Amino acid sequence: MIYKLFRTPEWEALKADETTLGAPVDLADGYIHFSTAAQAAETAAKHFSGVEGLWLVAVDETALGPNLRWEPSRGGEDFPHLYAPLRRDQVSWAQPLPLVDGSHDFPAGME
Repeated sequence: MIYKLFRTPEWEALKADETTLGAPVDLADGYIHFSTAAQAAETAAKHFSGVEGLWLVAVDETALGPNLRWEPSRGGEDFPHLYAPLRRDQVSWAQPLPLVDGSHDFPAGME
C-alpha cells in the first residue's frame, strides 16, 4: 500500500468526481505525491502540521500501473509519484486522520 493525505474538501471532490489530479501541490508539481507507510507520518508533520480534517487514503500501488514512478525526494529517499489522475476505484480505503495532542494519529498496522 501507498498513502495519500487529502484535506476534507479534496477527498470530498474525489468522491464526487470519481477522479482527481490531486491537491494544489500535486497540480503544481505535475504528479500526485504519495508516501509509504514509513514515510506518511513525516509527510504529515512536514506538510500538514496542525491541519485538521485530513484523510488518509490507501491505494494498492499495483492498481496504478506504469504511471506510478518511484523517484528521489526528501533526503534522496524514493517516494511514489503518480503521473496520471487518481480514480476513486483505485482507492482501497480511506479514513479520517485526527489530530491528537498536535500530531496526526495514524492507524496501527499500516504496511
